[in-house]
Amino acid sequence: MEKLRFGLVGCGVIGPLHAEAITSLPDAQLAAVTDIVAERAEKLASQYGARAYTDMNVMLAREKLDVVTICTPSGMHGEHACCAMCAGCHVIVEKPMEIRLDTIDKMLHVQKEQGVKLAVISQHRFDPSSQKLRALIDEGAFGRLVMGNALIPWWRSQTYYDSGAWRGTWELDGGGVLMNQSIHTIDLLQWMMGPVKSISAYTDTLAHRMETEDASVAVLRFANGALGTIAATTAAYPGLGTRLEVFGDKGSAVIEADELSFLHLARDEKEAVGAYGANVSTSKAREEASSVASNPSAQAATSHALQIADMIRAIREDGTPLVDGYAARKPVEIILGIYESSRTGKEIILP
Repeated sequence: MEKLRFGLVGCGVIGPLHAEAITSLPDAQLAAVTDIVAERAEKLASQYGARAYTDMNVMLAREKLDVVTICTPSGMHGEHACCAMCAGCHVIVEKPMEIRLDTIDKMLHVQKEQGVKLAVISQHRFDPSSQKLRALIDEGAFGRLVMGNALIPWWRSQTYYDSGAWRGTWELDGGGVLMNQSIHTIDLLQWMMGPVKSISAYTDTLAHRMETEDASVAVLRFANGALGTIAATTAAYPGLGTRLEVFGDKGSAVIEADELSFLHLARDEKEAVGAYGANVSTSKAREEASSVASNPSAQAATSHALQIADMIRAIREDGTPLVDGYAARKPVEIILGIYESSRTGKEIILP
């Protein structure tokens, strides 16, 4: 089969990781990149033998591209994705899909109208730990799910927020620690636990000069009746790994720093635990795995490559990507619900 030709829009922090992931796949070719900063585009293009542009529309007009990957600021995702889809390209968008639900709905309308595929990066769904946990949940191995928690105690310096005028702004970042850093873990939480029914939350800006929040705590009720929490900050120096907990009446699991650090199922026991439980300790996650908590560029391209390969599969087979636009809308809706609850002081009921 001929390689699918990829174009990349946005050559900043996450763009090079996408380029690495694309070129690691045997049936993908990075044909062109574009960035409003010519030096960034030229540097990345020269590294992978692609052509560099400073105008997305010129790239789309001159190149015969199969897939376009959007790595621009969050508030520009909708505009750039719709532009690429209207040019007949399949599209992969970095998280979040967009920062406004009406724009997300427009993206879904354009996708349907143009008959192309749309995927949104949530690469941790492809981690072995996440895949195993989801498979066990689907089997019913945890019994009734009763609680799901997400903890994101990360660190970002003031220099990080000052490094780009769009960072930590409502207009282009769409939020702070929730919309930018925590959306992956929030997506995993709702993927494991099911849809969120209601939200009560606080957000605040406690340690940085920025428009949006650097700390948030939310209490959730899921549609299946289970309860849960989200606690997130970018003010936890020096930055620790994320933690995702899933508890049921037949088993429990913990993912720490992307590794399945604890799994205990009743079905695997020779003897049932006593009336007061077993008080089993979770293992410590590897220290080096927490490096992404302070440096996003420390991510390996492996999980991104797996998600891009899933998109290629969907294109070849005329199937649906694991994280399509409808799936990617859900964590954004939860985050916007947290913002609304914090702003109004009320419990927010999601549709």
